[in-house]
Parts: sequence; structure tokens; C-alpha cells
Amino acid sequence: MDTINATSFDATKRLAVDRPTRPRLCFAGPLLGGNPGWVTSQGEIVAALLAGEGYVVRQTSHIPARLPRLADMLRSLLAWRNDIDVVVHQVFSGAAFVVADLTSALGRRLGLRQIFVLHGGTLPEFAAAHPGWTRRVLARADRVVAPSGYLIERVVRPLFPAGAPAGRPANWARVIPNILALDQYAYRHRAAVAPRLLWMRTFHQVYNPEMAVDVLADVRQTHPQATLSMGGQERGLHAAVVAHAAARGLAGAVAFPGFLDAAGKAREFAAHDIYLNTNRIDNMPVSVLEAGAFGLPVVATNVGGIPHLLRDGETGLLVLNEDAAAMANAVRRLLDGPVLAARLSANGRRLAESCAWDAVKTQWAALFDEVYHA
Repeated sequence: MDTINATSFDATKRLAVDRPTRPRLCFAGPLLGGNPGWVTSQGEIVAALLAGEGYVVRQTSHIPARLPRLADMLRSLLAWRNDIDVVVHQVFSGAAFVVADLTSALGRRLGLRQIFVLHGGTLPEFAAAHPGWTRRVLARADRVVAPSGYLIERVVRPLFPAGAPAGRPANWARVIPNILALDQYAYRHRAAVAPRLLWMRTFHQVYNPEMAVDVLADVRQTHPQATLSMGGQERGLHAAVVAHAAARGLAGAVAFPGFLDAAGKAREFAAHDIYLNTNRIDNMPVSVLEAGAFGLPVVATNVGGIPHLLRDGETGLLVLNEDAAAMANAVRRLLDGPVLAARLSANGRRLAESCAWDAVKTQWAALFDEVYHA
């Protein structure tokens, strides 16, 4: 259990009749960024920023293993039931959905207000495969939030054709974008780009890291000096990708800097000029926003929520899924077209700025006010 106390009063000493003007919040889900090698989640980022705005915020849970994490979350909700008003559940698909089901069922029994924040590009397929279960769980939410219109369109609308369960308001489901702490991203405008490519996701089949190697091999046919760096968390494919690069004769052209913390990101993004997003499935990837914040033009597969995030030719270049040749040609367009590269660099930064806390915090405040005072 982890607690952020953003105000000085002691909730345990406050009389029940003295209801605070702001709700006391609990963020519940896989909040694992404090562990070595784990990415700080959007839930953790928003929780910390809200604490800085004066909210009382608690978090559960930071435990990596799923079953101990579930136990910690249930125990925390029970222990805090008189000291929290709104639970903000981080909802993912697969086995993680079981966790959201159990914790939100407990939250409902405890009489707590609940907000569900939808995450992950695989959630639409999961909801389509388990519509009754997904509908039953989501119907517990006082409000549903998604980081882009993609999950509203692909998850909420098929399950709730009216846009909300019976008895819920029309704005029950809404978009609040992911957050970037822009002060951590030093922008460098790319008026022209060199063939220094960067890939940064997780070494897992969903993120298709082998495709980035194939793109580099193709680009080097016309730009033999091209290089690629591939950073990220190992989830089973790192060794295979290293072997794939060696098999294609690229061992000296592909670097593997490992998991990138904040300092590592600043270093690698500053040293590269084009960002590759090769995902087979995606939602609203923070890494793409980070690339834009640093000023790197983005070339991405046109999957999932990516078309909701990037406009082809304006904030990124989009190619078909698994089409390495098309991605290589898009890279060449940037290398040979400084006007295009400069436009994507500038517009990518503007996109990132739309996700800055100052631009988004009023949306969270309005949401909490609606839920708390309903």
C-alpha cells in the first residue's frame, strides 16, 4: 500500500459531517513504475500530478506479481474505505481484467464512487470475445475514461449502443488524453533528418520489433550509413531480435541500449532523428507522444488507435501493418524531404503539448466534481 498525502489535515480525525470539498482519491491497478525496469504508468503520473494540485491521493498497488498485487489492492480498499471517496481503476484486458472485476465489485459493495480508465490496444478484441462479462463490469463505473476515441468507439459503443448504461448520463464515457510532463522532454526541431532511427517499446510480439530491423535493412540499400537503436523492456524477444539483426548482416548497425529510464530517453532521443512505431496492436502510445515532444518525426503502422492519434502527413507518416518496405519508403520520404520532416517535427511537438498537464488537468477536475457531487 502506498499513500500520497497532499494536504495537511488528518482524515481519521475529521468528523463525518465535515465532507471535504474535493473527493479523496484512490488509484487502483498495476502501478509498477517504482520497480526497476518498469515503465511509470499513466495512473501513477496522473496520481502524482493530482497530489500536487492538492488532492488527497492513495495508490494500490506497486507489487509486480499479479496475485499478491490483487491481494494488496483488496486489502487496501478495505482498510481505506472510510478515507477515500472515489476509486480510479486502471482497466486492462486479459488476466488483468479479472483484477478490475474483483476490485470494482468490492468498491461497489463499499459504496465508493468509481471511475474506470481504459487501457491497451487489445481491449477491443477482449471485449468482443467477452461482451457480457465486459458489459457487466463496466456498468459498475460512475464514469468511463479512455485516452483516445478509439477505445470509446471500439469498446464502449458496441457494449452500450446508447452510449451509457441505463441511468447514467450521456457523458458517461469520455476522452481524457494521456499525460506528458513536457519539462522532461527537450525539444529539438528537425529541419532535416539523418538516417538515425530509434525504436523504443517492449520486446514482445505485439510490438513487432523484428520489423524495425527489416526496415533498417531496406533503408540501408539507399542510405548505407543508416543506423538503428532499439530500447525497451525484455518480454521474451530480445535475443531473437539480436539474432535477426546478425542474420541480416546488421550486427554493427543496430544498438541495444536496454530499458530506457528518463535519462536514457533524453540521451537516445537526442541522438536520433526518426522514430519507428512497428506495433501490430496499439491504442494511444505514450512513446509516440514522447517522440513528438523530443521533435522526432514518427513513422507508424496504421493500427488500432494510431489513426486517432496521428494524422498522416501532418503529425506522422502511417503505413500498413507489417509492411516493412512501406515503412522504409516513408523513412526515405523524410530523408529526402526536409520540408516534410520539419512539418512533422513541429506538429509532433504541438501534439505533445496538447497532452501537457496544464491542458488536461481541468478535464480531470471536472470529472471528479461530477462524480463526487452527483
